[in-house]
Amino acid sequence: MNHSHEEKDDTLTNRQGHPITNNQNLRTVGNRGPATLENYDFLEKISHFDRERIPERVVHARGAGAHGYFETYGVVGNDPISNYTRAKVFQEKGKQTPVFVRFSTVIHGGHSPETLRDPRGFAVKFYTEDGNWDLVGNNLKIFFIRDAMKFPDMIHAFKPDPITNIQDVERFFDFCASSPESFHMVTFVYSPWGIPANYRMMQGSGVNTYKWVNSQGKAVLVKYHWEPLQGIKNLTQKEAEEIQQKNFNHATQDLYDAIERGEYPEWELNVQIMEDGPHPELDFDPLDDTKLWPNDKFPWYPVGKMVLNKNPEDYFAEVEQATFGTGVLVDGLDFSDDKMLQGRTFSYSDTQRHRVGSNYLQLPINAPKKRVATNQNGGQMMYKRDLAPGQNPHINYEPSMLNGLKEAAQTAKEYTPFIEGNLVRESIDRQSNTKQAGETYRNFEQWEREELLENLIRDLSTCNMAIQEAMIALASEADEEYGRLLNEGLQMAQTNASSAKPLGNIDGDNAPKEAVDKGHDAEPY
Repeated sequence: MNHSHEEKDDTLTNRQGHPITNNQNLRTVGNRGPATLENYDFLEKISHFDRERIPERVVHARGAGAHGYFETYGVVGNDPISNYTRAKVFQEKGKQTPVFVRFSTVIHGGHSPETLRDPRGFAVKFYTEDGNWDLVGNNLKIFFIRDAMKFPDMIHAFKPDPITNIQDVERFFDFCASSPESFHMVTFVYSPWGIPANYRMMQGSGVNTYKWVNSQGKAVLVKYHWEPLQGIKNLTQKEAEEIQQKNFNHATQDLYDAIERGEYPEWELNVQIMEDGPHPELDFDPLDDTKLWPNDKFPWYPVGKMVLNKNPEDYFAEVEQATFGTGVLVDGLDFSDDKMLQGRTFSYSDTQRHRVGSNYLQLPINAPKKRVATNQNGGQMMYKRDLAPGQNPHINYEPSMLNGLKEAAQTAKEYTPFIEGNLVRESIDRQSNTKQAGETYRNFEQWEREELLENLIRDLSTCNMAIQEAMIALASEADEEYGRLLNEGLQMAQTNASSAKPLGNIDGDNAPKEAVDKGHDAEPY
């Protein structure tokens, strides 16, 4: 028998499984062309290449990820953790659960520098025996806003100008000065905490308030905090810009190289717990994600440790297509009435269906590591039905008497919070927009306060005077020294710079002119 090719284990094929004998040349009329339409191998190759990118995340586009495991301590302080939650992931000291973690920046695009002043995303997918749990948060423990209605406006203000496509600090401060609840977050972002040295040496937080539910159906409010056992390192603006000159992928490289060396990064998971309720004795609402829960009133309890010990085998399949959602909770974990959390719970999963596709949960990186049986079928890129063993494949609905899927039996007491009140569109009562910003300012080391003020003055000096006055008023309300030094600095600052530059950037608005001045003349060729 004659063969037109010899196929081995490492032979290149197309997606139909056909061996490729010539991957160098189109099929053409003579070696100069033209090409012919029936170039199937080329058409498959180039058309797939044209579609290699999926829609970029609106936020958190630039990211890195790794696999690992979470090991529970089984206790909260001296108490069994089952006193507070029945979630299986936390029971039995030493129990390990596989995880996948994605770190990210927030505002900028998929190939932006990892040195930019920006919060960092910290999203953990736990592949638990009860299905997936996503703990989706940031490196900072608070947020700019407390109501999800304002989220699109906030992101629009922080993203590049729709006309120039350049991030503009005046747009950033215009929104923040008009939204006083953002001032605490501005204080963090403009300090060295706004530029973590890398992903391994930054904290993580769930940011929002969640609930834990025990087997008796009793709930408590809970906050999650990841503490890096490698220590915490942040950068000044000058240090960040010096690193960016050499490598704008430094944080991704740092994480990858550390795992390859066997220096597996670790974080301890801590929780703060509060009795469920409005807590009128506090000067803030415990559901307000612009606020920290004071450690002296609500101590941190370590409940487990996470270790990242395996790099992705393929960036796109695992990191880019990884999807997270704040609504992905397992039994024993529940939502609070935090308005930002409830808005995120719709938005996160909705954007994944748009970005990756309606069957995104069938991808290996997103699929739970347990049996799945649903009555969902169809949709873009579906490649299997989630059938149970022995299920009647004709029955894709419930209830049925014809061997379809059945509901699970409820073994623990259902959590049934009592809710009453008028439907309103109102802000929460206890706003206290600047008090904690002042406490944070006073808790900073002297060099951190100096860096914060230098960064703020440099950027605010380019902004409209009304914005400057509003920010000075917020700083003064937070702390007398904070406001006074900001005011004095702005009075002395030069005001001829442009606001069209990344947050905190040193002389970034001069870069276009410098490129002309420093450019070397060349003749046409």
